[in-house]
Amino acid sequence: MIESTHGIILRTRLLTETSLIVNWLTPDLGRVSTVAKGARRPKSPFAGKLDIFYEAEFSFTRSRRSDLHALREVNLRQPNTALRQELGRLQQVAYCAALIVQTTEVETPLREVHALFSGLLKHVTQQPPKPRNIFAFELKLLRALGLEPDAEESKFPAETRTLVTTLTESSWEKLGDLRATAAQARALQQYLHGFLIYQFGKLATGRHAALGESG
Repeated sequence: MIESTHGIILRTRLLTETSLIVNWLTPDLGRVSTVAKGARRPKSPFAGKLDIFYEAEFSFTRSRRSDLHALREVNLRQPNTALRQELGRLQQVAYCAALIVQTTEVETPLREVHALFSGLLKHVTQQPPKPRNIFAFELKLLRALGLEPDAEESKFPAETRTLVTTLTESSWEKLGDLRATAAQARALQQYLHGFLIYQFGKLATGRHAALGESG
């Protein structure tokens, strides 16, 4: 059965010398894995269309035996090339992609999560890769998953509780004007570090780098 949708490429990896496995985040089908046969050949119809964090329309033939489906056509929408112009941007988006993979099930509709990640991509290409991007994404994702932390129970000062609310509820556009003290950022970083480990058993790969930390 052929299906069509649109999504964001979360990851690609080699399957054979000429073929790729492409992992997508879609709004209606959730996380979907496809095989792009011959994608690495010079004259492949997939050439230049399959790379991490590309946004595209695509179609695939659903497998009856596994969750690895055959990619048929790809129509590139947005390559998000600005991500590759600064390492910090790429590190932030890569961590958020890893967090999505860690916390969601395959082939389960994820409209809110897809919209959140799409908004992050746009925001990060237009704003500096500051830690608030990560804090906002983590808090928004936790809310989308029904795991939003209770700031009142954290014993934060009132100003930090307000910051948590703002990061959770504000649009990406409004976050560009947000200001926070170093103490607020440090308290929030430590709190979310522990909360994520409590909820999911470990941190997703790349959090330290996404926050601009050395270790």
